[in-house]
Amino acid sequence: MLQNLPSFIHLRTHSEHSLLEGAVPVKKLISLTKDNGMPAVALTDSNAMFAALEFSVKAIEEGVQPIIGCQLSVQIGAHRGAVVALAQDRQGWLNLMALSSCMYMRTGNESLHVTEAELCEKSSGLIVLTGGADGIIGQMLRANDADAEPALRRMATAFDGRLYVELQRHKDESGQITAAEQQTEGDFLRLAYEVELPLVATNDVYFPKPEMF
Repeated sequence: MLQNLPSFIHLRTHSEHSLLEGAVPVKKLISLTKDNGMPAVALTDSNAMFAALEFSVKAIEEGVQPIIGCQLSVQIGAHRGAVVALAQDRQGWLNLMALSSCMYMRTGNESLHVTEAELCEKSSGLIVLTGGADGIIGQMLRANDADAEPALRRMATAFDGRLYVELQRHKDESGQITAAEQQTEGDFLRLAYEVELPLVATNDVYFPKPEMF
C-alpha cells in the first residue's frame, strides 16, 4: 500500500507491469504520490522495465521526480532472491537495460534472474538495496548460509558507497511483523554496522489500497 508518511519517498513500488503481482496503474501511482505530498517515487517492477518510459513522462508532467529502477532476481550459489537497483545517472540506466537483457536472453527453462557476476559487472551508476528479508541476502541469512556476509561484502565492493541494507516491517494476518523480517532484522543491523553500510527503510508496494490485497 502507498502509505501517507511525512518526509518519506517510496523506493520500492510495483505497477501493473509486475505481472501477476502488482495492481497499481502507472497514472495512479503518480497521482497517489502527488496527493500524499511526496516529491519523488521509484518504480521497481519485478524483473521488468516495461513501464519505465510511460512512468518517466507522466511523472515529469505531474511535477513528480521519477526514479527508474527494477527489482532484480539474483542467483548466488543455491539461493535466488531480489535486490532493488535504482538508476543514479545515464550509465545506471544503460546498465539496468543491460541487466534486463541478460535475464531475457538467457536460454533454457530457468526463470528470470541475473547472476552475481552479471550484477556486479554492471554496477556503475546503480544504487542497490539488499532486498529485505526475501531478498538474496535475506534468503541466505534465513538458510544460515555462511556465505551471506561474504556475499554482502562482495556487493559492497562492487557498489562502492551505493549499497544500502534494506529493512522492512510488514504485518501478517495477525498484525505482527512477519516472521521472516523478525528473523533477519537483527542480522541485517549487525551486518550493516560491521560492513559499514547505510540502512534504508522501505515498504514493498503492490496495491494502491489495502483492500485490494
